[in-house]
Amino acid sequence: MILGLSTPTYTLLHVILSLVGILAGAIVLFGMFTSKRPNVWTGIFLVTTVLTSVTGFPFPHDQILPSHIVGVISLLVLAVAIVARYLYRLAGKWRWIYVAAVVVSFYFNVFVAVVQAFGKLPFLSALAPTQSEPPFVVAQVVVLLIFVGLGIAALRSFHPGTNGPALGKA
Repeated sequence: MILGLSTPTYTLLHVILSLVGILAGAIVLFGMFTSKRPNVWTGIFLVTTVLTSVTGFPFPHDQILPSHIVGVISLLVLAVAIVARYLYRLAGKWRWIYVAAVVVSFYFNVFVAVVQAFGKLPFLSALAPTQSEPPFVVAQVVVLLIFVGLGIAALRSFHPGTNGPALGKA
């Protein structure tokens, strides 16, 4: 039992949150290419991605794992994205900070999804049983390079009108 739920039910909730976060992240990121701010999808992305990270911590463990470190970093990056978007309303430098934070947060979701895929899907597990074999490394490098390219494209494309910072000058 984890937080009153059976482990399979809790795991399913965690996976659903993660998948919704990935879908919403894709919509938000691709909206940046046309300088759109899909407000509902942005909220869904930020909430589900925060919840994905938070719900990762209660899984039984005896030590700090790489997933915990990624979860903490993800939460810090998400906090920056939330501040940039909702407090400073993307004014000035907060635009590129927001774009970078969204791309990094979305990348972490996909990074973990690739890790889970190699750990849970038999055809991928067979290719990289310890997740240190070349197929796993190549998959993660390809994902990273894709996100670097998407991040650069988003930084160049995303120039929405702003109402200025909510508090003080940015």
